[in-house]
Amino acid sequence: MTTWWAGILAALLLSAAFEAEVLVPGGLEGRHGLEFMVLAGSELLTIATIPLALRLFRFGAVRAALEVRPAEALKKWGLLRLVLLESLLVANTLLYYLFVKAAFGYLAIILLLCLLLVVPTRKRCEGEAGRQE
Repeated sequence: MTTWWAGILAALLLSAAFEAEVLVPGGLEGRHGLEFMVLAGSELLTIATIPLALRLFRFGAVRAALEVRPAEALKKWGLLRLVLLESLLVANTLLYYLFVKAAFGYLAIILLLCLLLVVPTRKRCEGEAGRQE
């Protein structure tokens, strides 16, 4: 649960730093070629990562690892899922403020909503480890 909050808190602190102008927003504004390439890459990466992260526990290798050593596998693969989503959340938040481009903000919002689908509660962890009670 700490990791889940850490990524969200990092994005919020980054936003607060830019909004308070501790960090200067718009540092890359006006660099349209770079903006286009970074935006296209970020969109593709986000579109590919979200389904991967949300369906991670349905892959055969992950299922097999969960059957053999559920606690270790759940920690490893759950952390990977959170890192995938939260690193993109922080990156898109940073890019939103650097380019002042709404598309990066929308991607960050979508990732934040996806994080609500993978909140690591005890019940979810037991369900993903195959211990439905």
